Amino acid sequence: MADWTERPATEIGQAIERGEVDPVALCEDFLAKIDAHEMGTRIYARLTPDRARAEAAAASDRAARGARLSPLDGVPVSWKDLFDSAGVATESGSKLLEGRVPERDAEVLKVATAMGLVCLGKTHMSELAFSGLGLNPVTGTPPCVNDPDAVPGGSSSGAAASVAFGLAAAAVGSDTGGSVRVPSAWNDLVGLKTTAGRVSCAGAVPLAEKFDTVGPLCRTVADCAAMLAALEGTRALDLRGAGDLKGRRYGVLKTIVLDDLRDAPAKGYEDALSRLEAAGAELIEFEFPEIAGPMGDAGVLYTAEAWGIWGETIAARGKVMFDRIRERFEGGKAFTGADYVAAWRRLQAVRRAWAARVAEFDAVLCPTVPNLPPKVERLMTEDDYYVTENLLTLRNTRVGNLMGLSVVTLPTGVPSCGISLMGRAMGEEPLLRLAVAAERALAG
Repeated sequence: MADWTERPATEIGQAIERGEVDPVALCEDFLAKIDAHEMGTRIYARLTPDRARAEAAAASDRAARGARLSPLDGVPVSWKDLFDSAGVATESGSKLLEGRVPERDAEVLKVATAMGLVCLGKTHMSELAFSGLGLNPVTGTPPCVNDPDAVPGGSSSGAAASVAFGLAAAAVGSDTGGSVRVPSAWNDLVGLKTTAGRVSCAGAVPLAEKFDTVGPLCRTVADCAAMLAALEGTRALDLRGAGDLKGRRYGVLKTIVLDDLRDAPAKGYEDALSRLEAAGAELIEFEFPEIAGPMGDAGVLYTAEAWGIWGETIAARGKVMFDRIRERFEGGKAFTGADYVAAWRRLQAVRRAWAARVAEFDAVLCPTVPNLPPKVERLMTEDDYYVTENLLTLRNTRVGNLMGLSVVTLPTGVPSCGISLMGRAMGEEPLLRLAVAAERALAG
């Protein structure tokens, strides 16, 4: 018999539609697998079995009546522990929010439930979502699928691990500076960073609201497309006929994103570029020196807003936090309102320059992450190493956030190494169609 816990979410949905899979039995399989799995408690902060069983039973009834709500109706997924869930703790990976139980679901969870998705539970994450590593000694550090002694990437760390280890069909995470794409890349998944403002963040614990986005972590591009539709309550994107790269023009960004590129990510990236070119894509190298300005301003752009949101709480109770995360928040105290406004004005100017420069391309390419997942032990014992690896980990993904783009990361075939396709703001649909073609080329 097929192990449906290891299959893409869209394939599971199709099997439910054909009557081959019962959502109730599928839900029980996932819950049992999570309970028995040696990594289960490192991945899930808490399960929601009663909710999952009720939602699965309703999905099973709809399937029997031919009244399914969406292609993913009855498919079990996990949720990062910053999305409010009614009656179930939502703590954003922090003792600051210990025991916080919201009265209602986050808007995106409410919409997804109305589309028939089954909520398995809440996954561990970097504290308050402020790290790309996924290291969280306060509430739990999930494993990387390629090395259980290494971090999985963050901040949607448990989200990625839940899919990579077969403990969810898909996962919902958030991305402020790379928090969907980094763990997706390090766990050989497909991750979609949506444009800020596209998917509702209402009822999600914030980090930096101007950059916060909601996005899926999945096994395939088709799964990401179906999940995006489920999160928005819309019809799933038709990806048929999207498999041809001939005539597609990809910009290959050279500025900053190739600096200090480690050997394995470099190999994965170069191999991926070769396969894309062999499939008919035109690759055009280009520089964009203007990006250095916003990259240099990232400290004020992110930490000033994060401190503005969390400063009062951290000043009162910050001793319960992981000290390296607390110190990163506290860096926001150094900036004035004038600093923040000036940085945003500079950023908007560079965004306009970027849009003009890349208009000729269907997408822009870069390595998703320049480094491999670091070992937990070294991160915990070497302060300087923690700082340098965390900053390097988020460097390339931050380009997409700063420029306000939609972005997809795809596995390259080299473990824990991804390639990013950066599209346009609110351009998720054409980007996903491009990503399907790239996914096929990369798969050989």
